[in-house]
Amino acid sequence: MNRPQVLRRGWQRITPELAGWTFVSFEVVTLPPGREFAWRADHHERALVPIEGEFEAVVGNGGFRFGRPGGVFAATGSCLYAPREMRGAVRSDRGGQVAIASAPARERREPHLVTPDMVDVEVRGAGVATRQVGNLLSSSAAADRLLLVEVWTPGGNWSGYPPHKHERDTDTEAQLEELYYYRTRDPDAGWAIQRIYSPERNFDLSSVVSDGDISLMPWGYHTTVAAPGHDLYYLCVLAGPSPARQLRNSIDPRLAPFKDSWPSMTTDERVPMVMPPSS
Repeated sequence: MNRPQVLRRGWQRITPELAGWTFVSFEVVTLPPGREFAWRADHHERALVPIEGEFEAVVGNGGFRFGRPGGVFAATGSCLYAPREMRGAVRSDRGGQVAIASAPARERREPHLVTPDMVDVEVRGAGVATRQVGNLLSSSAAADRLLLVEVWTPGGNWSGYPPHKHERDTDTEAQLEELYYYRTRDPDAGWAIQRIYSPERNFDLSSVVSDGDISLMPWGYHTTVAAPGHDLYYLCVLAGPSPARQLRNSIDPRLAPFKDSWPSMTTDERVPMVMPPSS
């Protein structure tokens, strides 16, 4: 089904067959203490992002340590890149959760770890559209297709506003499949609203999203708003056919003027919400 959709907590692995697209696969692996998750050498590149816990990984012949013991609202994240044609495994002595995104890669790169101090703490937007963004695997990183971004949105604020899309390769926009994995500071009560719409397709989906839910966005303008009092985190995974691997987007022209008002507005003092872990 090649259309935007929201999957509730309890979903299993996201595959291109399930999503109705070509490139992005995604799963969140829960590791009991001392257990290992392994993958074989194939044509996929992978990016591992700690959700909670500390991890040791082996990619090819190289060893890496990374983690986020307090969870996504305690510190900014890291990203371990594992290239195609290279086997690997990850384990945690005390247990934890790690997100694994993958996409078919054309070229083999080198494995590397993006540490929290390598990711800029970026405050984006203004007023009620203030949020924090961290480019874990940016367009300048040594990867083939994958792009990964972490976003923190304070309760009551909008994220990805004005709404934007990535569905065509043009001078200002890149064709990218996109996936959001949500976590809330209060897993039991926290929620947000995700809107995905396309006027040319006569499509409009507004859905409540909660901790552990996931949105699949093959096309369409999209934006998110966190319920007041409920801080929101989401991990954004993108990949597409363009060899340029650029995070370009087109803003809904009807709402674009809102962005012009940012210079005259203050940013929300709650942002940045999280910082890199202290050394």
